[in-house]
Parts: sequence; structure tokens; C-alpha cells
Amino acid sequence: MADNLQEMLKKARAAQKVVEFWSQEQVDEMVAAAGWEVYKEENAIACAKLAAEETGMGIYENKLLKHMKKTLGTLRDLDGVTTVGVIEENREKGLIKIAKPVGVIGALTPCTNPTSTPPGNGLPILKTRNAVIFAPHPRSKKCTALACEFMRKGLEKVGAPVDLIQCITEPSVELTQELMKEVDLIVATGGAGMVKAAYSAGKPAYGVGAGNAVMIVDETADLEDAAKKIYLGKTFDNATSCSSENSVVIQKTVWEKVIENLKSHGGYLCNADEKERLRAAMWPDGVHLNKDIVAQNAMKIADLAGLDVPQSTTILMVLGEKIGPEDMFSSEKLSPVMTLWKYDKFHEAIEYVEKITEFCGFGHSCGIHTKSDDRMLELAAKVKVSRIMVRQAQSYGNSGNYDNGMPFSMTLGCGSWGGNITSENITWKHFLNYTWVSQPIEPVVPDENKLFGAHWEKYGK
Repeated sequence: MADNLQEMLKKARAAQKVVEFWSQEQVDEMVAAAGWEVYKEENAIACAKLAAEETGMGIYENKLLKHMKKTLGTLRDLDGVTTVGVIEENREKGLIKIAKPVGVIGALTPCTNPTSTPPGNGLPILKTRNAVIFAPHPRSKKCTALACEFMRKGLEKVGAPVDLIQCITEPSVELTQELMKEVDLIVATGGAGMVKAAYSAGKPAYGVGAGNAVMIVDETADLEDAAKKIYLGKTFDNATSCSSENSVVIQKTVWEKVIENLKSHGGYLCNADEKERLRAAMWPDGVHLNKDIVAQNAMKIADLAGLDVPQSTTILMVLGEKIGPEDMFSSEKLSPVMTLWKYDKFHEAIEYVEKITEFCGFGHSCGIHTKSDDRMLELAAKVKVSRIMVRQAQSYGNSGNYDNGMPFSMTLGCGSWGGNITSENITWKHFLNYTWVSQPIEPVVPDENKLFGAHWEKYGK
């Protein structure tokens, strides 16, 4: 049965009107109820199993872990947050800030994270008294709808309008375009085409940029720890995450040791001939990534490329040569395939990050394994990325993890570098409108001498 989008929008607006002036207590109750239903183990298992079966991507166990962790982490971040009424007051300036909902939000979700994205976006949307209509990728329409159905069940239990959360069941380009034109705000989590369409819809939109995380390993790093975390980040869910490690830039004095440690975790370094065969399998036309290798395990990709590798292989590694379209191994690969680069001086490592991300992944993320705070800060000051993970698995840490302070989110803004309006992880605060109330205060008259005195003294009036 075809979706009647106008009817869905009508229901969403009616549901949002019901909760528009709910108290914080009522809001928090419905968030907990929706969160619990989509988080509890039997429901999370159902979501993860269906996601793995329907999309044919990633690893079931990793999908289950991601689904549960991202849901619980999002709820942790929402706990105790005020999103109703006065949320800020500055008596000195006579300002009061009042939070208000946006209305109906259209959320475009990817097939790479089809059941963790609905709670990741949906729970903050509920927390801010908005309604949401999810537009899933056609390849993951059933599992995304299932996650939404569990959240609706939670809403029903506490007497909240179930149509605060809806999901298009038969997605199409036409329906998604219609949705984007009708809602009050768009959240686009997915590929470049989807994000570009969202920005062209004529409505406010939060989008994401392409990923292509570059990791630096310097000579001060704990090399075993670095290799283990790179392995974990690269292989998690067969690299479905846009945050997964794509390139590793290694200081030359520890080059052999880092490769040896990566091999101990199942890394296989391709020779020149194997690299060419892998290239042909991954980019058959030389430009576009073969969808049949996306989020598949290393052995399946090796088979497609005709490579004879050990059965224990978890990551296919290649040596980096050139950066740019002439060598697509410098781009995002969405698979357990990783490119290795060697540097001498630290400024060269920074240049690698700059050039690789400028080609692909501008504004998204990078990371560094080092014991030097000075190098960490030098990297942070110079590269144009929105998040840098230090001594962490990139794909675990970027979108929030229990052992870092990043906000949990499945939608990672990449700033103007990545063509986005924000460089933050998209959270509850991005789903609110604010009314500023200004009261009169004693005049604060600018002091000309304070503002211009140094200039006058040096250059005269």
C-alpha cells in the first residue's frame, strides 16, 4: 500500500500540537518510554537481525551493540536536560531564553545505520516536543520501520500521541522530495546526493559531509594500543560508519612495527599487483565505489578481487601513492580496506591529513595516536576537521562513546568545509527554536578610551 504523505503530515502536525505545551515531566516520561521500547534487548535483537538480513551489510553482533549503545548513550545525554520553558537567564543583561519546538521534522536515514539512527535522532526530537517522519533508504525500509514501531509502542504506553513518530514504508525519491518540501526542518544522514537534495529543498536542513578519517601514529605512541584501536575502528560493522579509519599516516621509524602490529590483528598488506586487482574490483569505472563491496568483510572483498589471502584476514591494506582521483585509495572506502602512508617530520603528517581530507572528507574527522599534547594541539590548530580523536578508535569515538565526552549522535556536521551549517554532532539543541526575552537594564555605555586607546597611542587619533 502506497504511503499517503499528506495524511502522514496531517497526523504529525496534530500530534505535535498535543505535546507543544507539555511539561518537562510529561516530555521526559514519553522519551523514557520510547527509548526503553527500542532499547530493550529482545527488540534491539529484532532490529539488528533484520538490519543485517535486509541490507546485507555489516555484522549482526556489531549492529546490535551499536543499536543499544547509541540508544542508551543518547538517553544519557538527554537525562536532566531542560527543553521546556525558560532554559537560560542572564539577569545582568536582562535576557531570558525560552525553548520552543520546531514542528514537524523530516529525517532521512541511511542503510548503513538503519536502526540506530531512528532513536539517535528520534529521541532528541521527542525531547524537544517535535514530531518526526523518517524517510528510510529503500534497502533498509523494513528494519527502520521496525525501530520506529517500537518507539511508537512506547509512546502509546504512556498516552503520548503515537504519530509523533512515523516512517515511510515504501520510500522513493519522489516521496522523500515531497517530504522535504513540506516539513519545518530536515535532518539528512547519508550520502552526498541525499544531503545535496536536502539543502536544495528550500527548508532549513542539517546535513553531513563525507567521511574519510585519517589516523596519525607518531613515534611516541603506544604502538600495540594504536594498532588494536585502529583494527577495532576499521573492522567494526565492516566499516559501515563514515567515521571508520580509512588512512593511517605512520612515522617512518615505527613504520615496520606498526605494520607488524596491524598484521597481528589480521591485516594483510597487498603487493603492487594485488593492489591493482583490488582497485579494479572496488572502482570498476575508476570513479564510483562498487556497492557490492560496501560493508562486506575482507575475505569477501578479497574473493571479488581474486586475491589469495589468509583466512584470518580482517583488513586489506595498501600502500598510499597519490592523493586525489588518480588514486581512489586515498578516498572513503566504506569497507575494511585501509591505506598506509609514511612520513618523516610531523609537519608532513599534518600535510597528509590536510590533502587527503581536502580530496575526500573535508571537515569530518581525523585522529592521532601520540603521547605529545603539543602535537595533538598543533594538529587540532591546523587541520580543517570538526572532530579529532586522540588515542581512540575513530569510529567508536566520533559519534559518542562512554569513554569520551563527545555527544552521542548519528548525524555528524562537518562545518562549512563539508558544506554543512554546523561542525557539531547533531543533538537535541539543534531541534529547538528560541525566543529571547529582553528586559531593560542600566545602560552599559562603551568606553571609547578602552576600545581605541591602544590604537590612538600607536597611530594617533
